[in-house]
This record gives sequence, C-alpha cells and structure tokens, in this order.
Amino acid sequence: MKGENIFKRKDGRWEARYIRERDIYGKIVYGFCYGKTYKEAKDKASELKSLGEGLRPVKTPLSRRRLAVFCDEWLCSCRVRLKSSTCCRYETAVEKHIKPRLGSLLPASITDGIAADFTAALLSEGLSPKTVRDILAVLRLILRYVSKRLPGGLGEIALSAPKEQRKEARVLSLEEQERFVSYLVRDLDCCKFGVLLAMFTGLRIGELCALRWKNISLKDRTVRVDSAMQRIKNDGGESRTKIVVGSPKSDLSYRVIPLSESAARLCAHMEPDDRSCYILTGTQDFLEPRTLQYRLKKYAKDCGLEGVHFHTLRHTFATRCVEVGFEIKSLSEILGHATTVITMERYVHSSLSLKRENMQKLTAVGM
Repeated sequence: MKGENIFKRKDGRWEARYIRERDIYGKIVYGFCYGKTYKEAKDKASELKSLGEGLRPVKTPLSRRRLAVFCDEWLCSCRVRLKSSTCCRYETAVEKHIKPRLGSLLPASITDGIAADFTAALLSEGLSPKTVRDILAVLRLILRYVSKRLPGGLGEIALSAPKEQRKEARVLSLEEQERFVSYLVRDLDCCKFGVLLAMFTGLRIGELCALRWKNISLKDRTVRVDSAMQRIKNDGGESRTKIVVGSPKSDLSYRVIPLSESAARLCAHMEPDDRSCYILTGTQDFLEPRTLQYRLKKYAKDCGLEGVHFHTLRHTFATRCVEVGFEIKSLSEILGHATTVITMERYVHSSLSLKRENMQKLTAVGM
C-alpha cells in the first residue's frame, strides 16, 4: 500500500519494508518482512518495530568511518576542555574548509598528495598563508585524534604549510609617538586614556577592553591582566556574533605588569570612585574591541598617522623597551609570550638610529 512501504511482489507474496536502523551518518537502513497476505506482512513489520528495531545505530567499524564523523567527535571533545573562542575558530576551519573537501574520505585514504592538493585549493581560494597554516594545524590535530582511535593508527601524513611572507610591523617613530601622546592628552577621556595605557604597557586589545579599575593598583603601581574580551560566533542566537569576556589568550597571558612613573601618574589622574567600572568607559558598560579599533583609527587620522592599528601600540611599546636596553626575558613576560623567541621575532623592531649606534661600536675594534 502506498505510504506504508507494503506492496505485492511478482511471486504473489506481500513485502513490508520498515526502518531497521540508521547508520552513523543517519542514513536509513531498511529491513524486510514477507507474508502470504497484506495483513501478515504488515503484522510482522509492526512486531519488529515494537521490539525496538530502528532505534539502534549501526556499529560501523572505526576504519570505515569518514573523516567528517571524526571531525564532529573531535569538536565535541574540544568543547569540554577548551575556551569557547578557541572552539569557534576550530569549528569554522572544520565546517568551512576541512569537511567540504576531505569529510567524505576515509582517514586511512588521505595521502601526502591529497593533503598537498587540499593546501593548494585553500591558497587558490585567496586565503592568506597564515589562514592556511591555521587550517592545516586544525587538520593535524584531527588526524592525530583519529590515529589514536584507529587500531594501528594512521601513517604519517605530510602537511606542508605555506611559508608566510612576514611584513615589517608598523612601529611609531619617536616623533610620531610624541605627536600621538600630545594629541591624546589634550582632551583626555576614558577611551584616550586606555589607548595611552596600552602604549605604555603593551596590552592586547582584548585585554584592555576587559580591564577594570580594580585590576590597577596605584599603591603597587601594577596592572593585573586576568581576562580578555572577544567577539565570537553566536550559535543559535539572534545575532551572528556575540561578545564574551573570558580568560586571556594563554596561561602565560595571566600576568602583572609594573607601571612606569608616567603611566602611574596618568592612572592616578583618571582613577574613578567606583573601581569596578571598565577602564575604557568609566562605567559598568564595556567598549568592545571593534569599536575601539574604529576610535583608534580616527585618532590616528586626526594626527596624520598612517597604517596605525591597535597592534601598532604593542609593537611600539616592545621596540621602545629594547631601545632603552630592556632585558628580553622580562619584556617577554610583560607581553605575555611563551618564549623570548616570539618577542624577538614578532614584536621587536630596532630603529635605524639604534642600528647605526650599534654599528658605530665596531669602530673600537677597527671596523
């Protein structure tokens, strides 16, 4: 009968189909019953359904599971132990790039050639080498997870990340820095004060946006960094994204930064009565990173400064520290880096005048 999956066969018997189970992808697997009459076939199918058939998933062997299934499993495990912002980045890489191109493959069938084609396809989409490297890092974590699950593991798969052409970071010259500071203090408000504080401490934008006055000790002349603000994907919400205040970027990002004398005076001048309010607003309302970027762009434009974004302040702080002979290990800890290598490679950019001064030291040895 139509709609019941019961029909009469050419041999005279009646056949009834019923949903026996679903495979790991949710695809229906049918069972079949036969009877001499329509009623007999239908009764047999109904009896099997009443016994629970159709509720059990097929026990698909791990070796036959597609990469997409392992991706979903891995993402679930990440949600238990990682920050929501990190999970959002991983999920974006998986759903937008990894599953569409590799999800239908058996993990054991992924070869070096397939991995190379995957990398080339990402680059052909116009993604930056940095973004491709991040996606490959997620794929590497997934394959490592799969290898631990499969009997015998997976063979080594070469994921060759494209080399990133590192751009010279924008650093304010001493003249630009003085001009910018003069502009900010002229009509000082909470937001401009926050920008100055970032330039004097090397704070990240998310750390500054989450910073409250209770994190500043004028007695000890320190800033305690224990949280950060981010805009992340909003699953199931009305808006596509949401603002969250959580832990800093890494464990080493939890830190206490000593304030210079000028920074301490600035903080003393701006300190409010309510120390629970946010630094950037002076109230219980926060200023999100995107809005702060817009305001910084306007400040820079008013000063005639080009190519300035928030990380320029961090680059400038690190460079000034090196120029005055700052000890690199201490600087690395103030910036919240895992190693001094990161500090030297990413943030420290000596000025031409300092390089010239160092070259002049060779005169003493006849060079």
